[in-house]
Amino acid sequence: MNIWIGKILGAVFGGLAGGWIGALIGLVIGNFFDRGLARKAAGGLGGALGGGGSGHRQMVHAAFFRSVFVVMGHVCKADGRVSQAEIRVAEQVMARMDLNPTQREEAVSYFSAGRDGEADLDQTLEEFRRYCRGHVQLVRVFLEIQIQAALADGSFDDAERDMLRRIALGLGLSEEDFARLETMMGGQAANQSGTESQLESAYDTLGVSADATDAEVKKAWRKLMSEHHPDKLVAKGLPEEMMRIAKERAQDIQKAYDTIKTARGMR
Repeated sequence: MNIWIGKILGAVFGGLAGGWIGALIGLVIGNFFDRGLARKAAGGLGGALGGGGSGHRQMVHAAFFRSVFVVMGHVCKADGRVSQAEIRVAEQVMARMDLNPTQREEAVSYFSAGRDGEADLDQTLEEFRRYCRGHVQLVRVFLEIQIQAALADGSFDDAERDMLRRIALGLGLSEEDFARLETMMGGQAANQSGTESQLESAYDTLGVSADATDAEVKKAWRKLMSEHHPDKLVAKGLPEEMMRIAKERAQDIQKAYDTIKTARGMR
């Protein structure tokens, strides 16, 4: 259930009262107001439906949020140590989610529990699988975040790849799905580091080869855009805090397609 009225009114009236600083304060206050409304709505509808509806979606949100950071801690520690680059990626994910102080504290706690082995990986995956069953798009977004964390220091090592593969298969993805995700996210990371050209990275991002036909390129683009459409992902249970990440991923896919179109002279 998308509730924005508190944020909108808080930003508007805060801006009128105190300029951009007032707008920022009003936005924060409005966010707490909206969360209260959301919890109330989730409780009422969840009770009316016997735990379904928005109540179930809130449980999906909570499972997704916790699992992302617990598993990220496990993945970053897979090679025996957590690098500063991997810590920065975890912090970047938190920043992109625009977490409030309480949520950020929870995220750090979950990451630490995964890193230190206090939260069991298999139990965490089972919880995520239980609540996100059937939502393949959510699983793929989840894996993309984990792969991005593993690539923070430039490349996978065998231990990280083995763990990511185990996670992917444990969540119901196939070997082919994992290989495709690895290629896509690896191409994006290579472009950012300058080890691949923009065009090479674009093909990797869409999961197609440079020999693919125009029709195959367009089909891959349409499929990926459908899988990463933020509104669709939220409807399936993606926490709203991760909307920005979903939007950025969709923008990366669109940018890759535009790069290939320009290089090929496609219409």
